Amino acid sequence: MKKHSLIIIAFLFSIHGFAQDAKTILDKVDRNMSSKNRIVESSMTIHGKRSSRTLTSKTWSEGFEKSFSQYLSPAADKGTKMLKLEGQLWIYSPSTDRIIQISGHLLRQSVMGSDLSYEDMMEDRKLNDVYNAKVIREEKLNDRNTFLMQLTAKVENIAYYSQKIWIDTERFIPLQQELYAKSGQLLKRTELKDVKQIQGRWFPTTIVYKDMLKQGNGTEFRMNSILFDQKIPEYIFSKAALKQ
Repeated sequence: MKKHSLIIIAFLFSIHGFAQDAKTILDKVDRNMSSKNRIVESSMTIHGKRSSRTLTSKTWSEGFEKSFSQYLSPAADKGTKMLKLEGQLWIYSPSTDRIIQISGHLLRQSVMGSDLSYEDMMEDRKLNDVYNAKVIREEKLNDRNTFLMQLTAKVENIAYYSQKIWIDTERFIPLQQELYAKSGQLLKRTELKDVKQIQGRWFPTTIVYKDMLKQGNGTEFRMNSILFDQKIPEYIFSKAALKQ
């Protein structure tokens, strides 16, 4: 066999192996970040240009199709509830005693004035299910070794067409993300930290979101309590629960 043929075969083999490595890395990330269901008690601090405010809530979720959130404080937002069910989102406001469906372009709006959109809240699918991935290189991030990866959407109905994501090489959790539109514009940056081992998995318990198109100093989402794979009553995921 000619020498140049051997070089081509070796090159193709290395590219194939690299792609397989990227998929394997995301599989490990998905095992850490995804769960059959979870119950989370959290606080969300929105850092505006002049002041900050904090909301607390409790969320029950099942896979990526079902989620129910109830805001506990402050008093002005207490009792507000959100239900995600099979790709649709409803919000109940106690001040008006009305249930409103959020859909279409409204999903891009801010949640409670934060750097999160309703689309961010809706998107909880496994990375390997919605993105093709490749490893760009390994690099240090805040004293941790990471894989810097490029993700490109392989489905149509997704909030961010591409991502750059830094994956901890030891714990296989994201430490930072840059989220892009199809045009290449940077839309959002996230920092994931306070990593803990919970029920046998590594998990970041604080996420800092920064909407790059919005003024302000970002939104800190802190999970104060999280339980995986719990028994959740089915009635939680119903429109009737919004007014209870």
